[in-house]
Parts: sequence; C-alpha cells; structure tokens
Amino acid sequence: MIGHGFMGAAHSVGWRQAPRMFDLPATVEMAVLVGRNADAVSAAAAKWGWAESATDWRDVIARDDIDVVDIVTPGDSHAEIAIAALAAGKHVLCEKPLANTVAEAEAMADAATRAAGRGVRAMVGFTYRRVPAVTLLRDLIAEGVIGTVQQVRAAYRQDWLVDPQMPLAWRLQKEHAGSGALGDIGAHIIDMTQFVTGLAVESVSGTMDTIVKERPLQGAGSGLSGTAAEGVGQVTVDDVAIFTGRLAGGALASFEATRFATGRKNALTIEVSGDKGSLAFDLEDLNSLQLYDRTAPADRQGFTRILVTESQHPYVSAWWPAGHMLGYEHGFSHQVVDLVTAIAEGADPHPTFDEGLSVQRVLDAVERSSENGSAWVRVAVDAAASV
Repeated sequence: MIGHGFMGAAHSVGWRQAPRMFDLPATVEMAVLVGRNADAVSAAAAKWGWAESATDWRDVIARDDIDVVDIVTPGDSHAEIAIAALAAGKHVLCEKPLANTVAEAEAMADAATRAAGRGVRAMVGFTYRRVPAVTLLRDLIAEGVIGTVQQVRAAYRQDWLVDPQMPLAWRLQKEHAGSGALGDIGAHIIDMTQFVTGLAVESVSGTMDTIVKERPLQGAGSGLSGTAAEGVGQVTVDDVAIFTGRLAGGALASFEATRFATGRKNALTIEVSGDKGSLAFDLEDLNSLQLYDRTAPADRQGFTRILVTESQHPYVSAWWPAGHMLGYEHGFSHQVVDLVTAIAEGADPHPTFDEGLSVQRVLDAVERSSENGSAWVRVAVDAAASV
C-alpha cells in the first residue's frame, strides 16, 4: 500500500479483516507499506500489521513478490503510480476520485484497458458501494421495486471546515486535491447515483464557492484534523458544490457536496423516487434503508425501515447475527473481498477505471458549468461506462 494516513488506516483494516471473516479464493499478505518519511511509515506499518515499510514506491512495484498495489495517496500522484504499477503487471486498487483531471483519468483508464489484456485488474475505491444497505438499494431498484426512476436527491454534508482556523491541509490545495468538496465527497454521490440507478449523469448545471479563502498553514496533521503553523495560505479549492444533473432516460438528480454543513459530521444521503415507490439511505444510519411502496393499500402506506443485518443481505452473512450492527470500516473489508475474488476469477472488479473516469468527467463538467454562470454542460458521451 502506497500512502498512509486516514485512508491508510481504513484500507489496512480492510486488508487485515477480510481474510479472517470471509473465505477468500486467495491468500492475502500485507507485505509492504510505503511512505515518504521512514520513521512515520515504519511506525504505521507496525501499528497496522504490514510486514515491512519502504520509502520508494518505484522499488516496491518492481518487486516480484508484490501482486497488488493499493494507492491511498493524494490525487496528484494517482496517475503516475497507477500507470507504472499496471505496466509492471500489478493489480491496482486506487482511492477515489480516480485522478485530479480528466486527462489523467483517461490515461489511467487506457492503461487499465491495456493491462486487462494481460490479465491485470484495476479498481477504484468507491467504498460506499459496499455498505450492505447501499448494495441492497441498488438490487431493489434493479428488481423494479420502485418502478421507473424519476428523480434522485443526493447530498454529502460535513462540517469539519466551519472553523476558519482549521489549518490548510492538502485537501484544500488544488495542486494536490484537484478540487475540494466536489472531488472529495461529491465524487461519492455521483458514483452512488450512477451505481444504484444504473443510469449515467449526462449533463449538469452547477455552482461552486469557497467560503473561507485563507487559512493558517498546517503544522502536523492527518486525515481531517491538524494543528496550525506560522503563516497563512490561500484555499484554492471549493468548499461547497451544488449542482443539478440530468440522467440517461431523463430523470433529474440534485447534488450537494459541502464541508460547511454545521452539525453534519458525515451525512451522505440519497433518495431515489420512482413511479411505484421510493428508497432512501443515510450513511449516519448505515444499517438501514427506508422503503416507500406506493402500490400498497392507502391505509398502509408510509416509509418502512428495513434493517439490513440479515444473513440474506449483501456481505452480511460473514459477520454477526441479525441486529448486530456493522460500521464504517466494514465497507473496506468488502472492497478487499470483491477485488480479490475478481482477480482470482479473472474478471474486472467494479468500479473499474472506466467507471472512475465517468465520475471524473462529471466533476469536470460541474466545474466548467460553475465557471460559465451555471450553464448546462454536457458530460462527454463516452463517459457512460458500465455501472
């Protein structure tokens, strides 16, 4: 695994837990953790269960004993590392968003296509797909439970930047992150919308804003926290992105990605409305779905809570008895299960790099719309990868 921090911890839990809870078709060995600071990466490797640590990712991907490369670095290095790893014959798992630009994402998707011809696989880490309730939501829509999709409302709201003294982390610098709330958390709701509905976002109209434009420089920090150092720097990404999308088939979708929703810690919500009913999910209540059946008798209509902890539900049978809740970290184990299984079966794991590229093109279209007075912008025609 290349990179260690918030996502490094989450991915490490996934790699460690999946082989112990699921019957995987291959043995997983947590071989090497790579980081820039030798002392820091050595400590992280010892804490999370990696056999060794290193500081040069190029040396590591050249090793014959490495089969899979997991990339959890900031977006500015995704393309270079992923393309090199695929060329070296390594399967790749890359955190979202796939890249910082469409051009980088296209290069990565092209590299993945070439690698697939040699039996080498690539997957993007849109982990929320693997929350059992989200996978079930997708399955129910595919079964026609809510009929024809007519409207989607998706939002990802956090508040960790409300304090203007929050330091200038890499996520607030365009050269490292590509974009702010749009790419960091907006990418999740774009992917989730396309995943659960099976419909691509074809055009968008959006507005982006940076609420706090200058912040203290960061001293020490990891994940979504840090301490300030001397001096200030410019925030070069968006704090809020609000946009409307038109899906294939004509349905409308509204999206909100913000890190200034005071009181909302990690509130990813999606509601899909159809002509026969609706389904709703909230990440802060991730073990349940809300289902409305419009075909039920009038005196029995209303949203019903489905507790997604039964052994028949996606992924759940490997864990605990019904009602024994799963958490944020379990999606990362399910990600490992799907990746390892796909590699063993010689199949493409989903989401593919093409699917990651489709999200990147939507992000790009939102940015262009915002720069042009929120005018409607078409997403590239070939962005409609299989979802």
